[in-house]
Amino acid sequence: MGTRGGRGEETAEIENDDVEETRDHNNNKETMMIPPWKEQITVRGIVASLIIGIIYSIIVMKLNLTTGLVPNLNVSAALLAYVFITSWTKILVKANIVTTPFTRQENTIIQTCTVACYSIAVGGGFGSYLLGLDKKTYEQAGIDTEGNPPGSYKEPGLDWMIGFLFVVSFVGLLALVPLRKIMIIDYKLSYPSGTATAVLINGFHTSKGDKMAKKQVNGFMKFFSLSFVWSFFQWFYTGGEQCGFVNFPTFGLKAWRQTFYFDFSTTYIGAGMICSHLVNLSLLLGAVLSWGVMWPLISDKKGDWFPQNIKESSMKSLNGYKVFISIALILGDGLYNFLKTLLCTIKSMHATFNNKKNLKTDDKNETLDDLQRNEAFIKESIPIWVACIGYLFFSVISIIVIPIMFPQLKWYYVVVAYILAPSLSFCNAYGAGLTDMNMAYNYGKVSLFILAALAGKDNGVVAGLIGCGLIKSIVSISSDLMHDLKTGYLTLTSPRSMLVSQAIGTAIGCIVAPLSFFLFYKAFDVGNPDGEYKAPYAIIYRNMAILGVEGFSALPRHCLELCYGFFAFAVAANLSRDLLPKRFGKWVPLPMAMAVPFLVGGYFAVDMCVGSLVVYVWHRVDGRKAGFMVPAVASGLICGDGLWILPSSILALAKINPPICMSFLPTLRS
Repeated sequence: MGTRGGRGEETAEIENDDVEETRDHNNNKETMMIPPWKEQITVRGIVASLIIGIIYSIIVMKLNLTTGLVPNLNVSAALLAYVFITSWTKILVKANIVTTPFTRQENTIIQTCTVACYSIAVGGGFGSYLLGLDKKTYEQAGIDTEGNPPGSYKEPGLDWMIGFLFVVSFVGLLALVPLRKIMIIDYKLSYPSGTATAVLINGFHTSKGDKMAKKQVNGFMKFFSLSFVWSFFQWFYTGGEQCGFVNFPTFGLKAWRQTFYFDFSTTYIGAGMICSHLVNLSLLLGAVLSWGVMWPLISDKKGDWFPQNIKESSMKSLNGYKVFISIALILGDGLYNFLKTLLCTIKSMHATFNNKKNLKTDDKNETLDDLQRNEAFIKESIPIWVACIGYLFFSVISIIVIPIMFPQLKWYYVVVAYILAPSLSFCNAYGAGLTDMNMAYNYGKVSLFILAALAGKDNGVVAGLIGCGLIKSIVSISSDLMHDLKTGYLTLTSPRSMLVSQAIGTAIGCIVAPLSFFLFYKAFDVGNPDGEYKAPYAIIYRNMAILGVEGFSALPRHCLELCYGFFAFAVAANLSRDLLPKRFGKWVPLPMAMAVPFLVGGYFAVDMCVGSLVVYVWHRVDGRKAGFMVPAVASGLICGDGLWILPSSILALAKINPPICMSFLPTLRS
């Protein structure tokens, strides 16, 4: 569940800073030469994108299958691209091999290709709607549950997963291509994440930025090595269940049983350094409220609210309350933000259409830098007929192939999805340009409920899950492309090369993401509610589909009342954040973040709060250095631990177990 964050004022400052950087850069005639679009895509760039994409796909797959919370790694990908190519260039120079200069355009292309690659691992449904189809999740939802019919599962397979991703992923690339000039030049949408990435890349390719980049590279390499060595060291002590530093009872054994402990995960510390303090504190609040208060109280109701002899993992037992209350929080938060973004979009579009004349006069007052960007962005345009024919071609393939893969989802549902997709994609991309929030998951959830209800009891679950993935993929990928085109606009990178690099990255991701998933699926116990790889969103999405089929009859006793309460809380929390004065509203917790530990536990929230604490202290001690070093250090921590997953998975598949089990038990009393 990746989230983007940004504010209009911050974006304006970023763009102003970028103008100054570009102006300094333009003084250098050598760097003013913009290479043709074909030269912006290089062999070394594709190789770098492949390597970085594989590393990040493994990292985000781990996050997907453990907590489901994935931070925005776009800036980190731009940094790693710079590290990779500059290191490559230095090695070739030492070997007396002549190499072409590393330009900001090539840096942008690598970043775009890398993000497109690992975005498939983030949003491909491996921890949510696709994994919700497997037999283990089907059994967890209850084989005797109404609306969860026998045989409504499909075990993960490389062949159908790769095929499904290729079929659905490329449509989103072409949905909004004809509107790129309107959204970026005419409407001047800010796309804060895309702007921030462009500022970083532009900064790297100036004399002043080069010095800063060297410090970032050193910081990245230092903490990357430290994280990798630490993960390797920890492995030796995990020779059994609940062994090792990952089960260290930091706050005592009683707190440990309720999942409150620090597990020494550098991945979550790094993620906590990237996520805002509010996200991390919301996670901790959710953990305290659920595992510290609610679950112990509901457990005491065993025999009253739910049967005494039923398994805790059953949907009719404690696990049912965990899942459905999480769903209530997610839906409350998602529905509010969906409607809010939709209203903002309509309001902004209405204002824009009413001021068309002003737009034309404003163009005359644009700076020289803006005019140069506009010229570069329009010069090598993508023909509209290519986008339209491509969209129709991939849509027809999907309409034929998807019903063959999943007979439960009828062809006419797919046709309707592709007719509505461009409109939904435009609304989402426009809203993302204003607020920096990608609401694709919420569009997917709406389609999940609608299709599950329409398809009926026998086909509803599978049709809902696959329909959710279909809509979510189109809407999300088209929004991501607009963010990347904004980055390309600010770095003077050709839209053609951006689209081609996005397509290359998507193709790589459609193969790499399933392979990354199976690395975990074969080596570890994925989907076990008591294990490390809980994949919490798989059971959440399946139960959403069951709710769509059966309605509230699927809920355990008193769960509906609790769901009403938490749904109302989610809406009230968002309203409070928007209506209260900023100094108070900024402290209102985020319901979507609070929902994650309801199922997963509190340990990762503790880790991420440690990351927040590190950032806070660093800013207090040396705010200037912290400002540009935090992303590099956080990326190093995440990548080092992420890279160790590869050898640890190989060792697990080879049945090579760690030699020591470090476990913690209470003292025996005589």
